[in-house]
Amino acid sequence: MHDSPFKFRSTLLAATAVLMLLLASGCKQMPTSGPNAKAIAESTETGPDAGLMQLVDIDERVVGQLLERQRPFSDTFGNQPAFSPVIGTGDTVEVTLWEAPPATLFSASSTDARVTNASGAVTLPPQMVDREGLIDVPFVGRVQAAGRAPGAVSGEITQRLKNKANQPQVLVRVVQNASATVAVVGEVATNMRMPLTASGERLLDALATAGGVRQPVGKITVQITRGSELHSMPLDQVIRDPRQNVALRPGDVVTALFQPHSFTALGATGRQSEVPFEAQGITLVHALGRSGGVLDGRADAQGVFIFRFEPRSALAWPKEPTVTTPNGLVPVIYRLNLRDPKSFFAMQGFPMRDKDILYVSNAPLAELQKFIGLVFSINRQVIGTVQ
Repeated sequence: MHDSPFKFRSTLLAATAVLMLLLASGCKQMPTSGPNAKAIAESTETGPDAGLMQLVDIDERVVGQLLERQRPFSDTFGNQPAFSPVIGTGDTVEVTLWEAPPATLFSASSTDARVTNASGAVTLPPQMVDREGLIDVPFVGRVQAAGRAPGAVSGEITQRLKNKANQPQVLVRVVQNASATVAVVGEVATNMRMPLTASGERLLDALATAGGVRQPVGKITVQITRGSELHSMPLDQVIRDPRQNVALRPGDVVTALFQPHSFTALGATGRQSEVPFEAQGITLVHALGRSGGVLDGRADAQGVFIFRFEPRSALAWPKEPTVTTPNGLVPVIYRLNLRDPKSFFAMQGFPMRDKDILYVSNAPLAELQKFIGLVFSINRQVIGTVQ
């Protein structure tokens, strides 16, 4: 009985020594949901991974640069000159000739059996424009057709027949367009090549011709590829804004993409899970709302982060990127300080992207509370043991 106080003090001192060792080691063994704000900042500046990741504070300047990359179709494709249909290599054309009576050159007796002759008109068999861009016309010879409007080809043939036929008139018509087409692929009823005409077909015309999309409109992203330009927009935004229903041009590729977008919420949020969102996109304020906001008892208001890969040209980086992924993307950590009132305006415009990671770090006080709780837990066990 006399050694109980001594035993109690010895046990308590041993427990205290263990806790002091934990404290000296920075409580690295304490349970946590991820790195704190200080650890993330240090990893991008002074740690062994310094230079591998970019740490970017979210403000209106950064938001403006990111939104600039989300240019609508009208900004990229809307100011180009209207498409003027011309004959192309591989097109099939039909040539019809008229000659005033008495017809001496294109009379019924002088024409081939394959040639039709009705009401004074002679229609030659349809022919494909060859690789040199030429067609053949009887009594005229080879005529350049590719790269020219049908009226220009008609005029040349008429001019070359003037000294051979009696008051000739010529009509050249494209019966099969194989050169001025648009490819429509992806989540449409029928993948196809749609010929373009002088009427000026537009984006929604192409989707309608392909039978429409196979998924709900709100989940479809439309992508236009024109030469080296590639841009995409949500389909419902194109439908709501007529300016985005841009005119198409030969060689365009229209792709309807079904992409279920989502981000992952981790850390001191009300809901730690993968959160889906619509094709038209959401902002950071919506993402925080859908993930249950930040936890008052745990969250560091200065430690809201978005982890993402960005193209090298996306921003003016704080330091020159030294590492990129094999496809040229830069690892980026965006940081938001909710203690700054201006951040609430910036987060309303910050666009979330598919596969983003939204992470809210624990506050330093929350880590201290865990440590204090561990101290009291061990002390309770010590007191129970000696008693």
